[in-house]
Amino acid sequence: MAFASFSTANPTLSRCLFKLNAGSSAALASALPLHPSLLGFQQWRRASGIVRAEEKAKNAAFPSSPVPGKDRGDYEELTNGSGDCDPLCSLEEMSSQDFEESYQPKTDLLKALSILATTLAGAAAINHSWVASNQDLAMVLVFSIGYAGIIFEESLAFNKSGVGLLMAVCLWVIRSIGAPSTEIAVSELNHASGEVSEIVFFLLGAMTIVEIVDAHRGFKLITDNITTRKPRTLLWVVGFVTFFVSSVLDNLTSTIVMVSLLRKLVPPSEYRKLLGAVIVIAANAGGAWTPIGDVTTTMLWINGQISTLHTMQDLFVPSAISLAVPLAFMSLTSEVNGTSEKGANILASEKMAPRGQLVFAVGIGALLFVPVFKAITGLPPYIGMLLGLGVLWILTDAIHFGDNGRQKLKVPQALSRIDTQGVLFFLGILLSVSSLESAGVLRNLANYLDTHIPNVELIASAIGVASAIIDNVPLVAATIGMYNLTSFPQDSEFWQLVAFCAGTGGSMLIIGSAAGVAYMGMEKVDFFWYLRKVSGFAFAGYTAGIVAYLAARNLHLSLPTSLAELPFLSGF
Repeated sequence: MAFASFSTANPTLSRCLFKLNAGSSAALASALPLHPSLLGFQQWRRASGIVRAEEKAKNAAFPSSPVPGKDRGDYEELTNGSGDCDPLCSLEEMSSQDFEESYQPKTDLLKALSILATTLAGAAAINHSWVASNQDLAMVLVFSIGYAGIIFEESLAFNKSGVGLLMAVCLWVIRSIGAPSTEIAVSELNHASGEVSEIVFFLLGAMTIVEIVDAHRGFKLITDNITTRKPRTLLWVVGFVTFFVSSVLDNLTSTIVMVSLLRKLVPPSEYRKLLGAVIVIAANAGGAWTPIGDVTTTMLWINGQISTLHTMQDLFVPSAISLAVPLAFMSLTSEVNGTSEKGANILASEKMAPRGQLVFAVGIGALLFVPVFKAITGLPPYIGMLLGLGVLWILTDAIHFGDNGRQKLKVPQALSRIDTQGVLFFLGILLSVSSLESAGVLRNLANYLDTHIPNVELIASAIGVASAIIDNVPLVAATIGMYNLTSFPQDSEFWQLVAFCAGTGGSMLIIGSAAGVAYMGMEKVDFFWYLRKVSGFAFAGYTAGIVAYLAARNLHLSLPTSLAELPFLSGF
């Protein structure tokens, strides 16, 4: 799923970054200022003591310098005997002395300017008469300042979640001043909060289910069944396995699972880097054709812009083509043709937790059941997600009852590991965008675009290109606010193109999606290496997918619709 694929980008980014290889930070540093998904990584890196952890890891690489407090065997187990920290391992807690030594103050001038800008915006908001007569301008200024704070989070040392929440509150205060009455503003806020809460509850439930399955090592059932070593065959197998896995899971989790597999199958090489890039493209493409595969697609689904069955029918082929075209080009490269068929020895992996297969089956079944539940009952999707979480909660409590050593396998521990910070960021962004929608700012922007860019295909395509640089969550949220179902009805060409373009466009740059960020950190891939070796292929796939969609739409082609005749799927 840009925050991309968060967008892009995806909601579990902080949790994943915490689990990434400590030595990956150098590859990330050069790209940090370019994308909101990356911002704050260096700040988090210092605050969590990774600098000190890197020094320990370097010392531990030599037999004469074992890791303090651990024997050599423990360290080899942690690093799988390769000297590199497993991508899913955690780091040691840091002491206050480590924090003081590693923390470096940011530029005071930038901080002062940001505080000054915030103060001026607050002062303007207090001036009721000015805000009442210049509401749109005031909201645009506050949103611009807030979004700049999110983009330059690293330079300002402000967490983007806090900035997003503060921005949302300020915008709604301005709206309450500029509205005809406070009661109208409160009514609009209550309506917006209801819509935003559906997305937040859905994400919390989905993230917790995925975390429980991951704690039981359930994804080994997928990765352990890939045994081929032929370079070209492996390229296609990894690509399409990731494509289908990402259609159920978020693109970030899919990337971590599949890149971890690569470390067991392929030795470090240019070929392995290329396989990792395939995973990024496949994860973003796979999340675009199902309503639960990406955060932005889920937003469109929950808000009613797209439906389940039509989305899967109309976007499956374009999404598959957007993957197949890069795969075809990559199969011709020297990195693939010049690679020996002999793969690396499979590293010893962790055993699956007790009842791991059962938890995997129930967890994936719960995610797949959500669209069916919505069709049967007509209730919002988040109710079906909470149903699945409740079932999995009771199940894990039952199968691990009485064993204190398995507390980490239960839901309470999983809740402590999900990316709550990312969810709060989504909350702030969505509430901010809803305030602009209530004030009519987004409608005015939509009218401007309609006047100057009357072609809806170009608008949707531009959103996809922008998602390679800007996080796709606020882009899609703004698009939902700009155009309503009266302008473009459910499952119209525009909404389906937005779902496809916002999901796959982030593949064009490695920083364009949460999947790309995770891959860059795990495999220490340079931003410019991806730009030279992969971006052209990803762009070709993106363009081919759009062409395929438009051609199928004009020729009235889609996947067979016989499933729609089933009674319980009639509401899809």
